[in-house]
Amino acid sequence: MGSGAGERGWAERWPVLFPFLLSLFCWALSEQIRYRIPEEMPEGSVVGNLAKDLGLSVHELPTRQLRISLEKPYFTVSAKSGELLVSSRLDREQMCGKKSACTLEFEAVAENPLNFYHVSVDVEDINDHTPKFTQTSFDLQISESTAPGTRFILEAAEDADIGLNGLQIYKLSLSPRFSLINKDKLDGSKYPELALEKRLDREQQSYHCLVLTALDGGDPPLSGTTELQIQVTDANDNPPVFNQDIYRVSLPENVPPGTAVLQVSATDQDEGINSEITYSFYRTGQVFSLNSKTGEITTLRTLDFEETKEYSIVVEGRDGGGLAAQCTVEINIQDENDNSPEVTFHSLAEMILENGPPGTLIALIKIHDQDSGENGEVNCRLEGEVPFQITSSSKNSYKLVIDGTLDREQTPEYNVTITATDRGKPPLSSSISITLHIADVNDNAPVFQQASYVVHVAENNPPGASIAQVSASDPDLGPNGRVSYSIVASDLEPRALASYVSVSAQSGVVFAQRAFDHEQLRAFELTLQARDQGSPALSANVSLRVLVGDRNDNAPRVLYPALGPDGSALFDTVPRAAQPGYLVTKVVAVDADSGHNAWLSYHVLQASEPGLFSLGLRTGEVRTARALGDRDAARQRLLVAVRDGGQPPLSATATLLLVFADSLQEALPDVSERQAPADPQAELQFYLVVALALISMLFLLAVILAVALRLRRSSSSTTWGCLRPGLCVKSGPVVPPNCSEGTLPYSYNLCVAHTGKTEFNFLKCNEQLSSGQDILLCSDSSGALFPLYNTNESTSHPETLTSTLGKKKKKKKKKEKEMPLPLSLAVIPDLYFWKTLGKSLDLSYYLEL
Repeated sequence: MGSGAGERGWAERWPVLFPFLLSLFCWALSEQIRYRIPEEMPEGSVVGNLAKDLGLSVHELPTRQLRISLEKPYFTVSAKSGELLVSSRLDREQMCGKKSACTLEFEAVAENPLNFYHVSVDVEDINDHTPKFTQTSFDLQISESTAPGTRFILEAAEDADIGLNGLQIYKLSLSPRFSLINKDKLDGSKYPELALEKRLDREQQSYHCLVLTALDGGDPPLSGTTELQIQVTDANDNPPVFNQDIYRVSLPENVPPGTAVLQVSATDQDEGINSEITYSFYRTGQVFSLNSKTGEITTLRTLDFEETKEYSIVVEGRDGGGLAAQCTVEINIQDENDNSPEVTFHSLAEMILENGPPGTLIALIKIHDQDSGENGEVNCRLEGEVPFQITSSSKNSYKLVIDGTLDREQTPEYNVTITATDRGKPPLSSSISITLHIADVNDNAPVFQQASYVVHVAENNPPGASIAQVSASDPDLGPNGRVSYSIVASDLEPRALASYVSVSAQSGVVFAQRAFDHEQLRAFELTLQARDQGSPALSANVSLRVLVGDRNDNAPRVLYPALGPDGSALFDTVPRAAQPGYLVTKVVAVDADSGHNAWLSYHVLQASEPGLFSLGLRTGEVRTARALGDRDAARQRLLVAVRDGGQPPLSATATLLLVFADSLQEALPDVSERQAPADPQAELQFYLVVALALISMLFLLAVILAVALRLRRSSSSTTWGCLRPGLCVKSGPVVPPNCSEGTLPYSYNLCVAHTGKTEFNFLKCNEQLSSGQDILLCSDSSGALFPLYNTNESTSHPETLTSTLGKKKKKKKKKEKEMPLPLSLAVIPDLYFWKTLGKSLDLSYYLEL
């Protein structure tokens, strides 16, 4: 009933006291937040605004994720307001026992960034426990011969509260023969002693019943009662007497069971059975044992200082007559260093970035040692050489921070061992290991396996074939180490680059997009880039030089002798008196390939006269091997093959037409055998020339007839003398009469005017040629001859042209009739005809010769 009344009283005063207590117990320290609250606060009660005291606004709470790091969930933090709330029952007696101060220390942890704050909550005692006796009644035997003033130690009551709320006083119900005395122990606790005020008379009253009440100092005070049933025994004049009223002894903890603690001793002046003293515990215990005969106290089990620091035992000595005496044995347990420190991790960071700066908080470490004094003082250290450091934060709290440079590529994880050692003698220590995984950061650029790449590719490669592969490695993880390849630069044209090569972004394989041609492109250089997929991305470049190798895919090409417009070979003249070794001509050829594929050699495939000429194997020079004989033909034909050094070799042929002649005029008949190109435009011009020639011939015949008729009437000899052959040529070289044996229908001597003069030389017809052959030998001022021939006739009937220059005619020449052609207006159309004919025919080759 007392307990219930106390709780109702506290509930009535709580609304009034709470604001006062809250303002009284709030902390004002910069390094530690302290609150004071009474115990047994209802769940959900506000201890204080933790967020405000930490300097955090309400808007920061979702991001900072403020929480409590406490072994038991006594408190929680409101996610909305940041208030520190009571989350479970706070029983100070259960948490702290008889300690004078009950303080809950814990860490308030805030994330993003990680930080923690030391918080202390002092739990104040309230009067929520009533004093209690172990038994509802106690039996006490007192001899009637007991002298007044004798004291009897009574059983003490237990009160879990402390201070004023703890046990304060004992009261005894009114009795004329007994009184109560309150006694104090060394620890401040109180126990009652019953004092006999008057002698007892068993015959008058053999039994006394008293009520013993224990009261605490609460407001209102709570109490507990028990009955004292006192039986008056028959007289035994001398009760036992202990040597000491209080026995005190110190005993180290962890002594083995059966260890002797001390021995109590009592004496009795009586004799016989009344002097035989039997010892016993006033209240049976489970820690110590008592020898009833000797009074020796021994341990029953191992003592633990952390469990109980002191014991108070009442020993009773009773003689054979029923008289008893009591003494108190106080056993103080001494602490031994028998508990190793306990290391626990709190708020361990999930990600430790390898680029974290020194001082970055990783974890909160708490050390707990159940021992006291120096045995409970702990030092904490890291084992081995690791880039971390432990710094002290508060009592028994430490920070694990970064103390060096981290590199995941060198050390992806660290096995950190933390050792805590107390200061006991000998010191005890304990260790805890934890694996810290280092998170990857994109701090490594890709690295190619080679500083540069050179690849040889033979030309005419198949399109789409792989020609090279580059490879780069990145020690980073995930996307930070995933490499892709690309072409970023080249010495090729940007537009043409895509048509030459491409690179696989995943594998780094370089593909040829087309067949390479060594003759067009012998080498090119690419700049390849390897880029990871980190943020930001890192990259590296490397050069790839592609050398296009040559293949024998080009045949030699003959530059000289060049073919004529009709595709036939031109001729070269060789003096008839040429000596052996005379350089006739030179075959000039080139090969677009390189190396051995372009190493040319010259070979004679066919020769009209084997052994007459020699051919340089490497130079292509054609020389006479011997002098020209009488039986050797004046016209020679050589078929020369030009081969390269490839495998297999490729070749080309060239035809050499060689004419042995001492002059150009002598070589012209042979030259006329060359086939003219069948050009439709040339044929049209040919027909126009023939038409003009026929008209001119008809005109000339008419003029000749007219002149001949007139000359017959004249007898002047000078006129006929002027018409003799060769007399009409005023100056300059003319074609001799023996050059008129060509295939043209007429033979003319062209009289060319001297430079700077206005007169014209006469054109003289030497001899009429066979029908259907048109050839004209014209001379310029230097005397060079220009052969003109009909392309159609020379192509269709090359066998009709014979070489007659420099040879004697076997047939008898017909009588030539020479007629002078006067230079008049009638001749002008003929001159225009010859001039037009000379322009219409290609005479450049002969002009060069």
